[in-house]
Amino acid sequence: MDPIDQLERSMPHREETPPPADEAAFPASYLERVIGKPGEKWSIQDLVDLVQDRGIRHIALMHIAGDGWLKTLDFVPSSRSHLVDILSGGERADGSSLFAGTGIRTGASDIILRPRPNRAFLDPFSSEPTLIVLCGHMGRDGQPLAVSPDSIVRAAYRSLREETGVDLRALGEVEFFLGKKPSDHDIYGADDRGYHASSPFVFGTELRRRALRILVEIGFPVKYGHSEVGYIEARDTDDLIWEQHEIELALTPLPDAAEGIVICQWVLRNLAQQEGRRCLFDPIMRKGHAGSGLHVHLSPLIGGKHAARPKEDGNLSDPAKWLIGGLVQLGGALMAFGNRSGGSFVRLSQAKEAPNSVVWGRYDRNALVRIPIVATAEGGREVSTPTIEFRLPDGSAHPHLLLAGIAQAMLCGHDTVDLEGVLAKSASGAEGEKFDFTPVPHSFEEVAAALDNYRSALERNSVFPPGMIDSLLESLHSE
Repeated sequence: MDPIDQLERSMPHREETPPPADEAAFPASYLERVIGKPGEKWSIQDLVDLVQDRGIRHIALMHIAGDGWLKTLDFVPSSRSHLVDILSGGERADGSSLFAGTGIRTGASDIILRPRPNRAFLDPFSSEPTLIVLCGHMGRDGQPLAVSPDSIVRAAYRSLREETGVDLRALGEVEFFLGKKPSDHDIYGADDRGYHASSPFVFGTELRRRALRILVEIGFPVKYGHSEVGYIEARDTDDLIWEQHEIELALTPLPDAAEGIVICQWVLRNLAQQEGRRCLFDPIMRKGHAGSGLHVHLSPLIGGKHAARPKEDGNLSDPAKWLIGGLVQLGGALMAFGNRSGGSFVRLSQAKEAPNSVVWGRYDRNALVRIPIVATAEGGREVSTPTIEFRLPDGSAHPHLLLAGIAQAMLCGHDTVDLEGVLAKSASGAEGEKFDFTPVPHSFEEVAAALDNYRSALERNSVFPPGMIDSLLESLHSE
């Protein structure tokens, strides 16, 4: 049974409240339709009423640990007041286990999971009706926990906005491989020829479409989904057929974009498990084949207006220059968060639509940073938001730390004295022209050197704790 159908059938019926008639409410998530207002306006009382009216017995506090994986703490509330306590105060947890290696001592390791009522959804994969509430982390002093990835991305987002006036929006292109045993009924194409393929020439279409629907229903907006180029035939050494797909999420504020990537991967893994298939986000599945990137599209907003769009004279806006200039300077350092696997370097060295040099340009799919074209309707009206695309990260990325690092890189670009010189030196030329650009790091040692060189930019405004950078450098040197 479809997870959303299962979710709806498992609960006592209550008439859904129609969403407001404005365009911003379409398509509303399932809980927005039930509660009758947008998620950002939900209160603890709204969730308590939902749980009581719908007969929900399980509450799950879900959060991101230091390793970037989703963690869960489950409850069965014994009373209405117990439920209020859970949703308002959260619960303690062992920070030394959740954030190992960050300096939290075992003898003083208690932290608090603090629920965010506006980030709740019904678990589409649980046989028991369960309300999931996403959480942040608080330290013993009652302040956001400095080493929490959730705290870090929110601090970076806030710091950028306060210093530059930029509200940075982002979306992730979540590429993934699905694996299955071959059968006599398979009808497939050739290696690395799967881009935008339709069924029956790909087997994962239905799973991908179910993922799109689930994400929207649980409150994580999407842009689109499609099959990707990477198709790998079964071999003697690997008896699975692998095909590649992509889900591109919608532009949201930086902290929400990080959550969206993690939840998207969670949904895909659950669906694949239900169908007895494998789902992997590895940067490279087999040498010589296309790997899985995690390209990040970015849109700086100032005064509510998107600033990624080049001006009428073709020149970049100041916020676009800050972002691109920061990324070409800190790109190698950001690999500590965005390229965390040995396979990351294989993907980059192959340069199959993956950057191999520190270069930016318009439309160039081998660039570190590119400015994609924008779809327009007749008359020139833009029907999608102009973005700046950072193409270096891959499926091994830690989304929260990566997006926090991007915000810090933009601050660095904002303060670069010779920004025009940095941009000119790293700009790609006309098609076919060759330049001697700086290569991206191709080993963990080179990533460590870049991270050490730019650590002050990442630690600015106490966004990344120095101890976390020290620990990361030690880990990179030991690889």
